[in-house]
Amino acid sequence: MNDVRGVNDMRVVRAFIRAHGRAPASWSDRYVSLFTLTVIALVLADPLTSALAALTAGARQVDPSELGAGIAVVALGYAGFLSVARMFGPVVLPAADAAWLLLSPVPRRGLLRRTSAILLAVSLAAGAVLSLALFALLAGSAGHGALVAVAAAAVGLSAAVGGMAAAVVAQSSSAWDSWLRGAVVILVVTAVLAAVAGSGPGRHALAAVAAAPRSLGEAVAGLSAATALVLVRQAWRALARIHASSLLVTSARARHVAAAAVVMDPGALTWAAEEDHWRARTLRSRPWPALLSRGSSRPLPAVSAPLATAWHDWRRLARRPRRSVALLGTAALPALAVQALGGTSPVAVAVLAAGALTSAALCTAGARRDAEDPGLARLLGVNARAVLAARSLLPALVSAAWLTLALVGLVATGALTGSWWLFGPLAAPALAAAALRMARRRPIDHSLPVIDSPAGPIPTGWVVWALTGVDVAVLGCAPLLVALLVRQPVSGTLLLTQAVTGVVVLSAFLRAKTGVRRG
Repeated sequence: MNDVRGVNDMRVVRAFIRAHGRAPASWSDRYVSLFTLTVIALVLADPLTSALAALTAGARQVDPSELGAGIAVVALGYAGFLSVARMFGPVVLPAADAAWLLLSPVPRRGLLRRTSAILLAVSLAAGAVLSLALFALLAGSAGHGALVAVAAAAVGLSAAVGGMAAAVVAQSSSAWDSWLRGAVVILVVTAVLAAVAGSGPGRHALAAVAAAPRSLGEAVAGLSAATALVLVRQAWRALARIHASSLLVTSARARHVAAAAVVMDPGALTWAAEEDHWRARTLRSRPWPALLSRGSSRPLPAVSAPLATAWHDWRRLARRPRRSVALLGTAALPALAVQALGGTSPVAVAVLAAGALTSAALCTAGARRDAEDPGLARLLGVNARAVLAARSLLPALVSAAWLTLALVGLVATGALTGSWWLFGPLAAPALAAAALRMARRRPIDHSLPVIDSPAGPIPTGWVVWALTGVDVAVLGCAPLLVALLVRQPVSGTLLLTQAVTGVVVLSAFLRAKTGVRRG
């Protein structure tokens, strides 16, 4: 290791780490690994053999609508594969390598050799699934045979390996990243067009695709393989150009996802996504509002301290205008559900309630931070109940706006008649209390018993975690929910009942003794 040339050789570095690290793998470690692989192979053997037997049972003529649906499913699956590869990097490093070896004078390509092998294995597994789906389409439309299987395998494996290689190149090039996003959009559009063409004027085009000669499939397979080889060569060259900051970000993201998967806590995934969004952004400071600043002519310290603590939630919302616009755009979903299902069905009411609660929950990052780190909240020296009340203003305002727009949409479509939009601001206090309760809930307790029901085993820990906050929303918005389900006309008594219920639920939540999350 004292030789500079040795430092530049990753084999020497790995040998040094193995010699001074943990003990070499024992026979029991190898046995556990082999046993795990054997169990996975046995679990996957039955469904794979059943699928292959069903495909090779006999040829049949595929209807163009079925062919269009199959093409749509394959295109969406491939688009999802590219999106996941782009979202996770895809080149990542273990925590130890990212902390100690990434910034050391070692060749970047040698450092990423193991990661490249893992990406290749993942690509081959995804390519096998894609090949099986393509074989199902080609076997039904072009007949059986070894050539069809070879063509499907070549196209599927080439598409998966080439797509992963393109994602690797995109990690080091913004131009390639834009092209990859464009490819995902094209695949989604292709899936929509294929699904529509199956039942429309495009049936003739799908029938022509089904009757295409095998030589065309062989040409497509050869072109796919050649393209994949070119992309793999570009990816191997791009490994040396990937910036260290990109590898640090993707490694931190993968570490958060792995930790969330180990503890089976979905909340950790949302927290990791939130931190990943803000990690690479430079934020500009702005002056505090006059009500919150000490330089105002008439300072109100009793009011300004809790509001100042909750002010960063408002700034966080203002710094993500696209998400706010998209959130308000989802207010049309209840109206679309009513148009699809007809009338204010329980599903449409559930969509309305879920959207209103989600809009409130997106504005409770500060309350969640207080619950995650109670020591930091105590250092502020502000009354916890007053801070929680100040944090309830933003989710109440956002949920009121979303629910009002959704109810206006339901009235516009004719599903409701009357001044239903008044329920938006009246139900907002209860929704804010429910969102704050969701933000302060503990991680999933996997030690709780599993209930054996006719539908199968139900883990109690997951149920308790999922219903925490929803119970408060159902209780606080009970007048509105009952009126929607029974189609009760709007009246002053109903509006007053909802207003009183929402205020009482929020007051009871703020006055209740709220515990802190530990661990």
